[in-house]
Amino acid sequence: MSAPLRKRRGGRATGLRTEKDECVDAILAELIRHGVPLVGFNVFLQQLGLPIPSVPTMIVAGALAMDGQLSGSGAFAIAVAASVLADTLWFWAGRRYGYPVLRQLCRVSLSPDVCVQQTEGIFQRWGFYSLVVSKFVPGFSTVAPPVAGALRMPLTRFIVAATASAALWVGAAMGTGALFRHEVEAGLAWMGENAALAASVLLGLLVAYVAWKAAQRWRRARFVEARMIGVAELATALRGDAPPLVVDVGSRLAHASRPHVAGAQLVELGAIVNGHAFARDRAIVVYCQCPNEASAKRATQLLLARGYADVRPLAGGLDAWIAAGQAVEQPLHAIREAA
Repeated sequence: MSAPLRKRRGGRATGLRTEKDECVDAILAELIRHGVPLVGFNVFLQQLGLPIPSVPTMIVAGALAMDGQLSGSGAFAIAVAASVLADTLWFWAGRRYGYPVLRQLCRVSLSPDVCVQQTEGIFQRWGFYSLVVSKFVPGFSTVAPPVAGALRMPLTRFIVAATASAALWVGAAMGTGALFRHEVEAGLAWMGENAALAASVLLGLLVAYVAWKAAQRWRRARFVEARMIGVAELATALRGDAPPLVVDVGSRLAHASRPHVAGAQLVELGAIVNGHAFARDRAIVVYCQCPNEASAKRATQLLLARGYADVRPLAGGLDAWIAAGQAVEQPLHAIREAA
């Protein structure tokens, strides 16, 4: 371990070894021993979607590189390459399987409706540039590549954006570690001395956050769960004398890239939030293609609160409708490609 990271603070002699010093040395020794490959592997797993933080590893790598104990260029290069490789795999998944990949990624989110809407909104507004800054937007980094693939972004354009994004992200993390290398040592020392306390605090915060999100989801669902309509019931109603108005509450991005129920009115959830009006003399059935029908339930809740008497979300959403073999209309991009 070199002098800068060994230097004792507070006037203590450098020759005196404490448990704190030994703990810091042990952590840094592992990072130095496995160094560059460890950084790349960590980034690759995190970018695949595993809940494994990689920024702390890159920060420590930057500190070690500044101290001459790690190849800074090697760590930077392998981290960028690992990030681009993981993003490309997600890009091809989006290209191969389409829009449902986004829903599967967002399904594990504690706020699945927010995940879907935020991803669609960012990509819809910024396109190529949203990929460049995607690593700095929480929750967007992993879902942006499959969206790009599903929307048929050219591979070369995607690789350029993914490489630029990874370079900015890795450079920022390693640069932070290099700039605050002495603080990095202090942080590692504190974690070594207070591992149990740190773990307890983090676990407590995580449990509280999960409980809060679960309570939010329960409050939203309990108002509309009993009102849900099944696919068979909706199909029968559409053949009746007074068919309901069917509303697709996906984003413009979703409307343009996936099928929708034949004859459905395409209205963004944001428009309903802002007061979009429907005929009050017809029953309304709202659906989406999102985890747990979150957007459809939210739209139903909003419309009921505004005095619409007969509003029901479709159980299973668009997936259940398609699985039952019911009629759908193709998305706009599919129609253009066919033409």
